[in-house]
Amino acid sequence: MTPEIRKIAAHTEQTFIEGGKAGDRPVTMAVVAAVLRNPWAGRGFVEDLRPEVLALAPPLADVLVARLLALIPADRIEAYGKAAVVGLNGEVEHASALIHTLRFGNVFRDAVGGTTYLNFSNIRGPAGVTVTVPMTHKSITGARSHFITADLTVTDAPGADEVLVAIGAADGGRLHPRIADRFQDMNEMGIA
Repeated sequence: MTPEIRKIAAHTEQTFIEGGKAGDRPVTMAVVAAVLRNPWAGRGFVEDLRPEVLALAPPLADVLVARLLALIPADRIEAYGKAAVVGLNGEVEHASALIHTLRFGNVFRDAVGGTTYLNFSNIRGPAGVTVTVPMTHKSITGARSHFITADLTVTDAPGADEVLVAIGAADGGRLHPRIADRFQDMNEMGIA
């Protein structure tokens, strides 16, 4: 079984100025999304989602990661995340199933040398819904400078019987981060 991908969409942006002040260098963010037929559509409640997850998640990750790395090379990626939106005839569990497996996440994590979990969002929504991909630093869990999000909208997706699966990455954090990281807070609060 291979994913029945109807389309792939990509979005990139570069931020040069934030708060009226130019950054030392621009920060590039990119999101790549695949729109595919929901493999559980029309089947009623499916108790075991695993066979489709095992068959679809790895090749889907391969496609998305290759496309994303064409936009931002792996050695430049500092932050990453993932998202899935199931169409209105599906269950949120269908969106979750395709991205919340190591067979999907590890493909991305390994390709960019990440060690932290991939931040995520998973929802049910109509075609044209804004897909928000939350990101965190790929190896430093408390680096609030890299708590960022990227958005993507695909006007005709997901259809009612589709799933939109996206990954996102950035080659930096916010241009002028000025809030402490989690470790400073923990030290100040006496939390080890």
